[in-house]
Amino acid sequence: MAYFIEFVDVHKSFDDRKVLDGVSFGVEKGETFAILGPSGVGKTVMLTHIVGLLKPDSGRIFVDGQDITDMRENQLAAVRKKVQLVFQSGALFDSISVWENVAFPLTDVGVSDEEIDRKVTDILKLVEIEELADLMPSELSTGMKRAVAIARAVAAEPQAILYDEPTTMVDPLMSQTINNLVRKMQNQLGLTQMVVTHDIANCAEKVADRVALLNKGKFVFQGTIQELYASDDPVVKEFVEEDRIRFEKEKEFA
Repeated sequence: MAYFIEFVDVHKSFDDRKVLDGVSFGVEKGETFAILGPSGVGKTVMLTHIVGLLKPDSGRIFVDGQDITDMRENQLAAVRKKVQLVFQSGALFDSISVWENVAFPLTDVGVSDEEIDRKVTDILKLVEIEELADLMPSELSTGMKRAVAIARAVAAEPQAILYDEPTTMVDPLMSQTINNLVRKMQNQLGLTQMVVTHDIANCAEKVADRVALLNKGKFVFQGTIQELYASDDPVVKEFVEEDRIRFEKEKEFA
């Protein structure tokens, strides 16, 4: 099977801390794949490997059939156009408006002003944030910053988007909005997507075709949400139960 993103026996340590310990998985074209696990287990480290911000200690990483493991910085530019990373913070440019943030990927690729205007307008409509166009990032909530970051990622016309904890630190209504956007990017644009999250009920359950659970540097589970809930693995059961308790508590305070 040809995967759009593939890890083959990837190892990564920071000093004496092993973060990825022989991780292998593949994400099919047009699929949304979620990596689950508590904070600090190395989920985000995987995303940064896919765009070449980190290199594995050993193992291979493939994007769209290309081995990117040993690519130099100038070669990675083409990979980063294909695969956009939406950071948890949104990573917007604070000194320019929402409209200008979304237009940014289009400004140095020889696109006319009229075409930029049309494309940005279309993207803002697609992501349902037209009313934010003239605002500055400092005027936006955490969730809205993420929505703008998704719009900016889409403007680069990628084949894949990676999301780092898209629903963390936002209210339930904004979580729902972000989840709907992630699904919309898959259904309307046919994008391949990876979502890193510690939330099953609030995120993975809503957006993912398949999920994997990372524990102590290894995947202890890969499969559908239904298979996750049915798993007898003690690590999986504990993670699912903790998520259920957290979800019930959040519902109480919502």
